[in-house]
Amino acid sequence: MSTLRPGGFRPVLLQRRVRAFPDPAQMAGDIVAMGGDLRAERLLQAYSQGIFPWFSEGDPILWWSPDPRGVLFPAAVHSSRSLHKSARRAAWQVAIDRDFAGVVAACAQPRAGQDGTWITSGMARAYEELFQAGYAHSFEVYAGAELVGGLYGVALGSAFFGESMFSRARDASKWALFALARHLQAWNFRLIDTQFLTAHLQQMGAVELPRSEFLQLLRQATSTEAAAPWSPSPELLAGRPEA
Repeated sequence: MSTLRPGGFRPVLLQRRVRAFPDPAQMAGDIVAMGGDLRAERLLQAYSQGIFPWFSEGDPILWWSPDPRGVLFPAAVHSSRSLHKSARRAAWQVAIDRDFAGVVAACAQPRAGQDGTWITSGMARAYEELFQAGYAHSFEVYAGAELVGGLYGVALGSAFFGESMFSRARDASKWALFALARHLQAWNFRLIDTQFLTAHLQQMGAVELPRSEFLQLLRQATSTEAAAPWSPSPELLAGRPEA
């Protein structure tokens, strides 16, 4: 994980009792603050400002607002024929918020070639608290009774902040992201924050935006409430795939 950019940049040190974050638009690097805690109030304030925590076990909490920023607009999600074929063949079913803790635990498993995970026990507890408060949500993909893929994130206004995804079957995480985007589009969400742009996300339609542009869109999205019942709709998953 890269921490500091060249040029002597240093993030703001947060004290536990001080809740204010610096304005990311005024910061020179991707890390805008360090320290503090993972209380629900602090997390919600961070997300509303385009900031999220990302750090390794044993390190201080690092608060990120990368420039550029990965973003997926719900209406722009790409779905290939092969993805739909995989979903039909495996008879995948999508659930929302059925097993939030199970999704977080699966996302926390070290990936191939990695020694550890950034989803520490403290992080898992923090997002469970947000889930219990109605801010965090999971999209889950099942093959029968088996959880084979999914993702979780935080919803504020009409913005969804994707945190992590996992897959135990080929394309299952892509199907979870496709399901998320279809539902958020139907619920009038404006954007999905993917934080960074990966090849996996780019295949699904994600793009990079300058931080200044992202923050402007975020202010609009967090000030607009979306009609989200947080219940799955099979009809939304029956759309025609792209050629």
